[in-house]
Amino acid sequence: MHDQPPTLFTWEFASDPYPAYAWLREHAPVHRTRLPSGVEAWLVTRYADARQALADQRLSKNPAHHAEPAHAKGRTGIPGERKAELMTHLLNIDPPDHTRLRRLVSKAFTPRRVAEFAPRVQELADGLIDGFAGRGTADLIHEFAFPLPIYAICDLLGVPREDQDDFRDWAGMMLHLPGGGPPDPRRPGKGPRGGVARSVKMMRAYLADLIHRKREALPAEPGPGEDLISALIRASDHGEHLTENEAAAMAFILLFAGFETTVNLIGNGTFALLTHPEQRDRLQRSLAEGDGGPLETGLEELLRYDGPVEMATWRYATEPLTLGGQDIAPGDPVLVVLAAADRDPERFDDPDVLDLGRRDNQHLGYGHGIHYCLGAPLARLEGQTALATLLTRLPDFQLDADPADLRWRGGLIMRGLRTLPVRFTPGR
Repeated sequence: MHDQPPTLFTWEFASDPYPAYAWLREHAPVHRTRLPSGVEAWLVTRYADARQALADQRLSKNPAHHAEPAHAKGRTGIPGERKAELMTHLLNIDPPDHTRLRRLVSKAFTPRRVAEFAPRVQELADGLIDGFAGRGTADLIHEFAFPLPIYAICDLLGVPREDQDDFRDWAGMMLHLPGGGPPDPRRPGKGPRGGVARSVKMMRAYLADLIHRKREALPAEPGPGEDLISALIRASDHGEHLTENEAAAMAFILLFAGFETTVNLIGNGTFALLTHPEQRDRLQRSLAEGDGGPLETGLEELLRYDGPVEMATWRYATEPLTLGGQDIAPGDPVLVVLAAADRDPERFDDPDVLDLGRRDNQHLGYGHGIHYCLGAPLARLEGQTALATLLTRLPDFQLDADPADLRWRGGLIMRGLRTLPVRFTPGR
């Protein structure tokens, strides 16, 4: 990879994209490439350019600005998203609609609301580990990293507990997990039925019906800890002009964005600890001493080092602009490569080194600007809880596979493992 651009988007690239991104940062920091879909887009790989692009209002989130609008649908990174009724959500709209919709849901992610949710997240983490702790082996993606955030976001949205296993099925199909999804306790040995499009359709239909049922039963005044779907309905019924399609699309995107990023955060973070034993020991010692500070700092470093979102969702130039010395034409798609920016040696000392004590760490793992991840406080809570619980409940767990044999899910936007087998001393 000395003179020619690296080969992108192969399975080998997916396993370790960082050498290719290092070449692009040095030789072609804003690089036009043809994606596997056939669409040409600009990849932004340097930290300074990435921050500029993420905050530049000339780069719209609305796919209608794409130079090839016929190909623009479904380009948010959400599997199966093709229909217009799912398209009006925070990931692909601009102000003033973005401002209005973000304001509606921001109340669900305040520090106080997230803190109140902490005992439930801990209960979920402990319950999941209880399910395999006595066995001595587990797949931490299927049995821990995946179900923890899906059940948590279902609780936050107000999906009844008796329906949450259906969401686990549908979400498993959307992520293309091996075997069609994680095992279903109601159907031993089987994953969810159907394909990605069908799972999206079923999830969308369920949310529309749930919104209708919650609207019919909505009390006159909100009670303590009112679920998010009820709050969205209340807002739409009190002058915020939230349409039913917007409410369903909002619930859908919060469900999707609220779990897949956290699946990857827990999975990638755990894998990084397993392959960096000195850093894992450092964190484990601090937890044993009752010091949670290193866990907070360490999680930020895990987000920087191998974060859950490889590229920010699509942006489209609305007028001519220059980025990293390259002229971007109106309608051109732009993909900001967060994974590359967060290993830029111009911004981070020894960027390819995992240092859980790193202090100067203004990473872009959850974005930047007005589209900064709304659910980041909840994801951080879930990530910290998951890692602390694993390290204390399963103190000697080790990777039960050659790291080179692990497979990463394909796709442009997200970065995450398909499986993460571990072994440990059986316990309670």
